[in-house]
Amino acid sequence: MMKENNDSILVFEYFTASGEKDKCIISEAEALIFALLDDLCDFDVDLVINESYEDIVKDYENVNPILIDVDIIDWLKDNAANFNKAIFIAAENNNNLFNITKILEDNNVQIYNSSAESCFIASDKFESYESLSNIVPQPRTFRFKIDPKGYWKRAIENLHEKWQAEDPLTPLKLIIKPLIGVDCEDIVIIENIEDLTLDLDKIFKPGSRVIVQEYVEGTDISVSLICDGKNAIPISLNRQFVELKNDKGIYVGGKLPFNSEYGEEAFKIAKKAVESIEGLKGFVGVDLLINADEKDIYSVYLLEINSRFTTPYVGLKEIANFNIGKTIIDVIDGNMDIGDIDVAFDGEVEFKKSGDNLEIRRI
Repeated sequence: MMKENNDSILVFEYFTASGEKDKCIISEAEALIFALLDDLCDFDVDLVINESYEDIVKDYENVNPILIDVDIIDWLKDNAANFNKAIFIAAENNNNLFNITKILEDNNVQIYNSSAESCFIASDKFESYESLSNIVPQPRTFRFKIDPKGYWKRAIENLHEKWQAEDPLTPLKLIIKPLIGVDCEDIVIIENIEDLTLDLDKIFKPGSRVIVQEYVEGTDISVSLICDGKNAIPISLNRQFVELKNDKGIYVGGKLPFNSEYGEEAFKIAKKAVESIEGLKGFVGVDLLINADEKDIYSVYLLEINSRFTTPYVGLKEIANFNIGKTIIDVIDGNMDIGDIDVAFDGEVEFKKSGDNLEIRRI
């Protein structure tokens, strides 16, 4: 395959390409990649997917399936140079999102996703916190390295003591997250500082890095945006369903569009944050929190930026009055101005993880 003669778009999703067998992971991955394939029905697509999907993908007339039985990153190292354009789905786990983007950029592939540099900033929760400091409201955040002797716990105790002294009458809760993580993975809420026990060593391994934030009570939401690298258009406010089990947060789905009196403020904060990190492109998700404390100076806090396709995309695909995938390509190719995106929805949709399945239903 010669690159100069290849006008098709390279498409893949990390887990379905790499042959992931965990059904809970695969249900979401399949929903995302098949939604994207439907959106790209007007384009010639080179789809990299595990050979176990051979029977499914042969139904797409515009898709040339490239069946593999190796890790997608290894495959890309050998083959990315054969393609001119790419749009893909991957998460931050093990720096996959950054590594994939860097391989494609190094091979001069035009990508309809965020740049490697912006992925790096957004994936690292402390990097993004510092990048957006004094730009949008964020919970106070510190970064710690997990040392084998447990000194990190003493440092967090000192931090808690300092913050608690500022408002002694209100019990202070903390939240601990991996520096790079997805879907509330390994998030631990410390209700009492005495909970900072040795059990945490099983979650956060020595040598790893975490962030510690003040815990803000409120409603979990997200904003989905389309971006061109400089400008961003918020297209949807989404309710997030996060379950707390044994003081751990677990993301289980969402509902959209979500109506809130703080919707415009959430849009404004998400847009400002995304436009403050150059290179965020394509579909981007921003996690926020509507503050339950009406006496606080801020009604909405930004929690993190996801520089990638996120689960709300599968819900938006059901009810949006425009083709999101095609719009992203048209905007980045310069065939459409981002300001001309006209957003409307036909109904509401809910998406929830149930067992090993991701269930999507109109409501």
